Amino acid sequence: MTSPPHQVDLAGSRLSPVRRTLARAWDWARLGVAALVIAAIVATVAEAASRTSINPFNLFGYFTIQSNILLAAVFTLLGALGVAGRAAPAWAETARAACVTYIVLVGLVYAVLLAPLGAAGGVPVPWANIVLHVVTPLFAVLDWVLAPERRAQPASTVGVILIYPVLWLVVVLIRGATDGWVPYPFLDPAHGYGQVALTVIGIACAVLVTGWGVVLSSRRLARRVDRTSS
Repeated sequence: MTSPPHQVDLAGSRLSPVRRTLARAWDWARLGVAALVIAAIVATVAEAASRTSINPFNLFGYFTIQSNILLAAVFTLLGALGVAGRAAPAWAETARAACVTYIVLVGLVYAVLLAPLGAAGGVPVPWANIVLHVVTPLFAVLDWVLAPERRAQPASTVGVILIYPVLWLVVVLIRGATDGWVPYPFLDPAHGYGQVALTVIGIACAVLVTGWGVVLSSRRLARRVDRTSS
């Protein structure tokens, strides 16, 4: 007889009663963070709407907004399945790996390039800015390291992780060259396409390095779970 889905982790190891309780608490934490992300985005939209007419292609064109939406969707799925005592599909862990990569980059880029710009570098609503640029990156890392479920990711996951950022960069570069809109000043063609090209290469390398870090850490964490469960 096999154990119910909520009694085993993604690596197939049986969870102890304590770990089952922690897993359920973590599922609720994921749902809470997802709700916080939605509230922060709604607050951001409301603030923008109070000042001017909204162009959704601009407002939702930011990597920060899109990455947080993706993360909230994955957390909602995993949290809801966990609370219901159902096993998550295998692709959900790959999606989580991708979202962790994206949101870590959001946090790093904000800290290094955008935070020094002050209000111009973040979301106009202060608490929403903290949620979208600081809270979610930190929680995503904690979730990746501490969440009970564990599945080692293959090298091919890095290729999956690269798909969205590459598509996002292509769309941004096309828009910057046509209608002149860019989400971040470091991608503005006004600085020269040589500078933009260097920035794009830097972003691509950052995604690649971070993605590999997430994938390799998944293997290490899965081995650690196997040792503690044996």
